[in-house]
Amino acid sequence: MSTEPASLESLRVLYHSDDYIVVDKHWDIRIDSKMWYEKNTVQAQLRQRFPQLADPRTYYGFRFCHQLDFSTSGALCVALNKAAAGRAYRCFKDRTVTKFYLALIRGAVEGETHTVDFSIGKNSTEGKTHMMCVEGTEGCENPKPCQTELTVLEYGLYDGDPVTKVLLQPLTGRTHQLRVHCSALGHPIVGDFTYSSGTDNAPYRMMLHAHLLHIPLEPQPLRVTAGDPFVPAVDPKWLPQRSLRTLEATVEALIHRREEEDRKIKKEEQERARKEEEDERRKRSKGQSTEEESEEQRRQCQQWLSEWAGD
Repeated sequence: MSTEPASLESLRVLYHSDDYIVVDKHWDIRIDSKMWYEKNTVQAQLRQRFPQLADPRTYYGFRFCHQLDFSTSGALCVALNKAAAGRAYRCFKDRTVTKFYLALIRGAVEGETHTVDFSIGKNSTEGKTHMMCVEGTEGCENPKPCQTELTVLEYGLYDGDPVTKVLLQPLTGRTHQLRVHCSALGHPIVGDFTYSSGTDNAPYRMMLHAHLLHIPLEPQPLRVTAGDPFVPAVDPKWLPQRSLRTLEATVEALIHRREEEDRKIKKEEQERARKEEEDERRKRSKGQSTEEESEEQRRQCQQWLSEWAGD
């Protein structure tokens, strides 16, 4: 939680087991890089802190379970072996991972909660090919459905301008999804140079932080929180004025809702499987009954033929 630039020594570890490390990624550092001149990366930080854990069979030495943008800080999970990476990957692939992000966004958001569902595609416009865009935008290629839940936490000022502190929950995992969705709402993330057309360059960082990561691993789920960097004690330019709800209570309520939804889905799947099994059992039973009847019919027919021949 600092306004100072990242260094190889500034790695902050949130969780460490035999299978995983979760770090609090700094706001101005890449996860990895193939560029020889880019030496300050998360994988370089990990190599310096845990040289004995680097796996020479991998390109970077460490298996990153997911991605965070260069300018995004917060919880980043690293698998320490191939089996652990596979378990985490399946959770991400099945979309059972829960992630919450904190952000300061420009303007005062109307309404306390929003479901943002703009489809997002690659921007093919010249000079913008490094960006994503919402469906309907000129040059938007291959847009895919995306959904983000937005909950307002606080209203205030950043460096004298109105901003809103929000909790973002991505329900899909498209590149730059949160940044594009906030921009499409008309409330770009504070300090997002790319999606403000290069105008929002005064803040020392982009105000997007991966606050919580929950991976439902078996038998023990992994849940890690990376704190809240958007507080006046860290950045005095942020001045909260009106609070709607606390971060902790909001996160717990949303996690509880997600767990209830997952339980409901699991129960429905179990009920559907039970009905399918019963239907299959009835079909087999009916087939056996038909076969038995056919055998009885054949026996009676043989008996009748033998009696007819005797006559």
